[in-house]
Amino acid sequence: MLRSEVRHVAFDADLAARVRGLVAEHPGMREQKMFGGIGFLLHGNMAVGVHGGDLIVRVAKDDTDPLLEEPETRIFDLSGRPMKGWLLVGHAGVKTDRALRTWIDRGVTFAASLPPK
Repeated sequence: MLRSEVRHVAFDADLAARVRGLVAEHPGMREQKMFGGIGFLLHGNMAVGVHGGDLIVRVAKDDTDPLLEEPETRIFDLSGRPMKGWLLVGHAGVKTDRALRTWIDRGVTFAASLPPK
């Protein structure tokens, strides 16, 4: 890919700050730049992140289809190959602190189920 073709995706700093405040209570959580945004990893496993104005949430593959019925939710797909277990939740889906916490809890619960890296 030519340098001029590389896209840089800015992420919503306000959403990242809200996420940061809620994940800080989890020991073993760290922040890392990824996907042109920012990810929050629990013991090395992606739990949640921010890409553009959306929340990235990692969940069990079997939970993907039922969770896609939630408002503002879609598959996280950067490459044209959708991955089950990776969701994007739009602004309206995380507008309230309660809704954001619910999504973060889903991501943290899944990440906690994985062996540490």
